[in-house]
Amino acid sequence: MSKELQHVLKLLSRYAFLLIGSAIAAVGLEIFLVPNNIIDGGIVGISIIASYMTNIPLGVFTFVLNLPFLFIGYKQIGKSFLFQSLFSITAFSVFVSLLSPILGLTKDIMLAALFGGIILGAGVGIILRFGGSLDGTEIIAIILNKRSMLSVGQIVMIMNVIIFSLAALVLGWDKALYSMLAYFVAHKAIDIVVEGFDEAKAVTIISDRPDQIADAINVRLGRSVTFWNGVGSFSGDNKTIIYSVVTRLEVSKLRSIINDIDENAFVTVHDISEVMNGNDKKRPIH
Repeated sequence: MSKELQHVLKLLSRYAFLLIGSAIAAVGLEIFLVPNNIIDGGIVGISIIASYMTNIPLGVFTFVLNLPFLFIGYKQIGKSFLFQSLFSITAFSVFVSLLSPILGLTKDIMLAALFGGIILGAGVGIILRFGGSLDGTEIIAIILNKRSMLSVGQIVMIMNVIIFSLAALVLGWDKALYSMLAYFVAHKAIDIVVEGFDEAKAVTIISDRPDQIADAINVRLGRSVTFWNGVGSFSGDNKTIIYSVVTRLEVSKLRSIINDIDENAFVTVHDISEVMNGNDKKRPIH
């Protein structure tokens, strides 16, 4: 198979997943959240409020309100991300319009917030995983971040506080609080889809017995390790630093392995959002 054909197939696969993610997100929104007057954060939340106040179809607002943000941030996000986001937003808006006449699946507002958040988050997670976006506010946050002392996360949070406060004025505090719950659930679902259930942990170990610990990790966990050379700032002694990647479920066993060999070992455990390439596959445990 030629490289050109591989590239085309990869591109088609990417856009197919963007389409699937857009459809799933639209189901979460139109079948669960919107019928119960629950909003999401960002542009989608603003679109729901605007549609509620004007009776203009929601799909129109989700498409039109996102466009300025995409083109303003063109230089910040690049051409590929722009086209993928534009495709996702267009598909999402079309699916939202198609699903609009369908009645909500439940009138229980708690169930709507939980399941709507999960389904919406799963759809958005798929879109993010394959290089697109449904929310132009994050693009603006990236731009403002370079001109202020606030982080991207802080700027997005401030925007959403304003949006949910507006929702409280328009829809009432109960609906605003349920909207915050749905938003929280959606973001947890996004994290699971983007990062996966089996969260990876990076482990750094400084010990006087690096070879024994490395061998034990290899044999008892089936994980490979990497050695770094370091120097203690106070003692000036040369140190061998062990680095390895394990799953969340293996951290407890790793701690036990280290304690059995060197109780005084210095250990740090870090979250990893994604592991790419490399020899991270688990070996058979002997």
